[in-house]
Order: sequence, then C-alpha cells, then structure tokens
Amino acid sequence: MDLSNLTNEEIKELCLEKKIGAKELTDNGICPTCFNREYDGCVFGDDTDKTIYEDEDFTCFLVGNPRCEGHAVISTKIHYKDMMEIPDEIAAKINILSKHIMNVIRETYKSESVYLCTMCDGPMNHFHVQLIPRYSYEKRGSKNFVKERIEYKEDKEKIKILRNKLNYKSE
Repeated sequence: MDLSNLTNEEIKELCLEKKIGAKELTDNGICPTCFNREYDGCVFGDDTDKTIYEDEDFTCFLVGNPRCEGHAVISTKIHYKDMMEIPDEIAAKINILSKHIMNVIRETYKSESVYLCTMCDGPMNHFHVQLIPRYSYEKRGSKNFVKERIEYKEDKEKIKILRNKLNYKSE
C-alpha cells in the first residue's frame, strides 16, 4: 500500500484500525518505532506498563510478544538505523546498560543466561537490542533467538522488582 499521499494522522488511523502495520510503514520508508512513539502507540500499542527502564537515551521494556518470559528490548530514543550509525558514546552506554539489565533479568527470572542480539536489517529499521533469557531446561545456541513467540503474561511483581533494581520510577 502506497502511503505517500496520506497525512500522518491518516496513517495513524490506518494503524489503529489494524489495516496497516510495521511492515507497511517500513515498506514506505517510515520507521515504525519512531511513528509508534510519536503517535501514542498506534503501531505496537502503549508499552508504558511494560517499561522497566528509561533515561535520556534509551527505553527498555518487556516485549509484548516475547520469545520467552523476561524477553526485553532496549531501544534508542533517537533514530539510528543500526549499530554502525550510532555515536561511539551511545554504543558504549548501551553495552554497559545491556550488561546491567541482563544481570537483573537473569536474577529476577532465575534464568541460566540472557542472550543479547541485534538484527537491524531491511529498508527502515530502528536500532535496538534484544535481551532473551535462556532457561536451564532449554538447549544452548542461536536457535533461542528465533524460538516461537509466546503470549505475554503480565507479572506485576516481577515488573516491580525489575523497576526497583533498575531504579526506574514509572509515572
């Protein structure tokens, strides 16, 4: 679907009506992550209830369609296509932050490990890293990056623990 003749408000309405999604935005050169932020969660929904950390550069939230319990994403607030585009100071900061959040997720969810991956490719991406716990009953290896997605189950107690350990105060 060609969106070039539509206003952003019209595109927002199509997203809210589920007539278009991230794929159509991407195909039209629109970053779905940035569009979602700018237009009140119209693409992926409001993730404030899943947010576990935020600062001036990043937002970290539990994934709404996770690969396992505790699956989180750290996303830059400014649009960068991939890691090759981000400034060195942001690259350093996200690596240190990722390590910290990975340890907090591992402790909170009692996972054996937490994998970090970034797979930004295609015509319009927004740099992010995925933090995917691996549990002792799962096989080791890269297949955990693509394991089947599961239904998100809110666990308010674990969200509270994560936020406390990460010093995040939700509004």
